[in-house]
Amino acid sequence: METGIIIGILVFFLGLAISIPITWVFLGSSIITLLLSKSSLTFMAGTYFHSFDSFVLMAIAFFVFLGTLAGTSGIAQKLIDVSYMIVGKIKGGMVAVGIITTVFLGALTGSSLPTISATIPLLVGPLEKYGYERRYTTAVLCSCCFLGYLIPPSVPVLIYCLFSKQSVAAVFLSTIIPGFMLAGGYLILNSIICDKYKHTTKEKSKDFIVLTRKEKIKTILGALPAVGIPLIILIGIYGGICTPNEAGALGLVYTAFIAKFVYRTLDRKNALRATKRAVISVGMIFGLIGFAMIFARVFTREGVIQLFVNSITSISDNRFVVLMIINIILLILGMFVDDIPILVIAVPLLIPLAERVGVNLVHLGAIMVFNIGVGIITPPYALSIFLGSSLSGVSYSELLKIMVLYLLIVALPVLFLTTYIPALSCWLPTLIMGPEIVGSW
Repeated sequence: METGIIIGILVFFLGLAISIPITWVFLGSSIITLLLSKSSLTFMAGTYFHSFDSFVLMAIAFFVFLGTLAGTSGIAQKLIDVSYMIVGKIKGGMVAVGIITTVFLGALTGSSLPTISATIPLLVGPLEKYGYERRYTTAVLCSCCFLGYLIPPSVPVLIYCLFSKQSVAAVFLSTIIPGFMLAGGYLILNSIICDKYKHTTKEKSKDFIVLTRKEKIKTILGALPAVGIPLIILIGIYGGICTPNEAGALGLVYTAFIAKFVYRTLDRKNALRATKRAVISVGMIFGLIGFAMIFARVFTREGVIQLFVNSITSISDNRFVVLMIINIILLILGMFVDDIPILVIAVPLLIPLAERVGVNLVHLGAIMVFNIGVGIITPPYALSIFLGSSLSGVSYSELLKIMVLYLLIVALPVLFLTTYIPALSCWLPTLIMGPEIVGSW
């Protein structure tokens, strides 16, 4: 390997180690590699410009805006109410409400951290009055936040498809069964261990409050407009009515309409706040993708990706061993790097490797999206724990003790089932989209 490439790779990891923003790490390491290799820099501007020539980027912008709008317009409370009606009566039902609410919010936001921001302020305080320890409720909500990645529509899936050129609709479907398996596992574990973190209080627990028929009807009618957001998007995509980016635009308009005229929670202040957050998020994502495309092209031209593939397959070309190596790489990255940067780093590296050993790329998408979700809750750099601690006032260490249980008993087993049983991620896309879209698995 040439000296310029080695120094470029070292600069990349050094930049990550000293917390330079990943966008500039991509650009800096690319320039240094090219200069030391005495290669031309002229292609960089064209690569950056053409990286934005994709309809998938439009879909990313629409779904990010939709998620921020839903998160700032009070829709979460309606989803909490209907979640209570569904699971409120089971053992540990009030905490289970948070898990089910996260499933609903995930379908609205397509992300992870906004679900924490929406649910912790609404649930942790009230549940503490009913006897649930603050640390436990917060830990559960932080643990299940990445359901937003698995229940479509999902922003990480869109980014994966941007780099892999796979069908957005197919990869959306690939994470649904793993997502519901994860939610189901969390519900079961919660019912087993919740008594340890619940104490008797003077307040009558909502676990024992029975809703009247009238209250149930009112709750369902109140939540229907919010539940309609993902339904409109998914019916539009899988009904062949519109493309994913058109579905994102349609969902955004519908969300703004119900927030303004049905729930009457979208005022000028909330609209401006949501727009500001969306513009900042989209700008960061687009800049990251543009420089990541340059980084990927530089290292492809210099043969680094092929060297990586050859190095892994020299250890073993067995598909099961390679999938284990892929999981280990992604889990280690997840401990130190944010979710979207992991995708833009890893997708160009792992797709040639997956193709070499015969892994279906829709299946690979499910594996990668699940892995970066696990990274959100894996210490030491677990963004969900930092945010949850900030919102609830519970220390990092207290949350970590409980979250490790959910990670080891539920999240990692579901990840490995998803990895080694391709049917969990490929059966549903094949059933709906057809084998010509999904391919063999």
